[in-house]
Amino acid sequence: MTVIVCGAGAAGLMAAGTAALYADKVILIEKNDRPGKKLRITGKGRCNITNACDIEDMIAMYPTNGKFLYSALYTFTNEDICALLESLGVKVKTERGGRVFPVSDDARDVVSAMRSYALKKNVKLVRGSVRSLIIENGAVRGVNTSVGRFEGDRVIVCTGGASYPQTGSDGSGYKLARQAGHTVTELKPSLVPVETEESEKMALAGLSLKNVGVTALSPEGKKLYSGFGEMLFTHTGVSGPLILSLSAHIRKQPEGCKINIDLKPALSAEQLDARILRDFDRQKKKHLVNSLDELLPKALIPVIIEISDVDPHKPVCEITRAERLRIGGAVKCLSLTVKGFRPLAEAIVTSGGVKTSEINSSTMGSKKVSGLYFAGEIIDIDGYTGGYNLQAAWSTGYLAGLSAASGE
Repeated sequence: MTVIVCGAGAAGLMAAGTAALYADKVILIEKNDRPGKKLRITGKGRCNITNACDIEDMIAMYPTNGKFLYSALYTFTNEDICALLESLGVKVKTERGGRVFPVSDDARDVVSAMRSYALKKNVKLVRGSVRSLIIENGAVRGVNTSVGRFEGDRVIVCTGGASYPQTGSDGSGYKLARQAGHTVTELKPSLVPVETEESEKMALAGLSLKNVGVTALSPEGKKLYSGFGEMLFTHTGVSGPLILSLSAHIRKQPEGCKINIDLKPALSAEQLDARILRDFDRQKKKHLVNSLDELLPKALIPVIIEISDVDPHKPVCEITRAERLRIGGAVKCLSLTVKGFRPLAEAIVTSGGVKTSEINSSTMGSKKVSGLYFAGEIIDIDGYTGGYNLQAAWSTGYLAGLSAASGE
């Protein structure tokens, strides 16, 4: 039994290592000069391995086809990936929100461990690009690559999505899927920076905010998302962990949505007003523009004052209660209007891919071509931030490797 694995990302490394436990030979084909290139940059280089939540709760964290992952997530769980990495010498820790990271905070340790898991004695690593599948009489027989033809009994395609193409996820796997007669659903960015109408006027690019609250509203005013954490202003809009999570909730109709930022979520409107009043009492002779340094980052002060429609050079001792409440209101609700998303190439995850109804969820095997399997981001599944997308890669990669090698 020879199993060919196309792609050596998270899903591919898992699939190859698992298949090698049962198959006579595994051929792992990767276009990059080294495996796990995209894995190295996940979690800002720390690698958010998985999430420690219950599996039933985890399934709800995949807004696209979460139920498809039921068998995969139960076959290879979040506890299983942690145990595997621990056995390979990578200790893990759980942080806020159930996010699991290596204790070293270094994604390279995870890549090194998974490379060791994948590259067993019966695994051959080939550097090259897969150009087409070899299909005969409805069954896959191997692949044609940039470095020659490779024959095999099973082929697993785990070439990633179309986000971060510089890491190798350039969407080339979709061509292979279509060749096999599979449907590829519309590709859209998910977990992606957001462009806003106010970005140029506010000129806040580079400003990072911690411990803020963010709420997303539809154009009709329906609440779509609410979160707490970190975000970043960019030249075109906003980014950061909070915004990436938010983007997954507004992707069906991003244009016209509102992003309301609570700069002081720990304070009620009344508490914030009392705080502002105390600051003003201590700085009675100062102008408004010079009196908010203890409350706000310097770059935000003129923005909040303009929104509040208060004269920035008015002495704070002359500011009326109504004006003070407007300032507090702007601090509690800095509102941005969504113009759209940044391009798919800048997204962390691709939404869309090989249609799940054409894949056997119990094996990851194709319903179109015998011996063909899919794993990872190439499938039409995607999750929120927090380790869910990597867990999907581990689980589908494991199930595909197991099924391919055992002939299921």
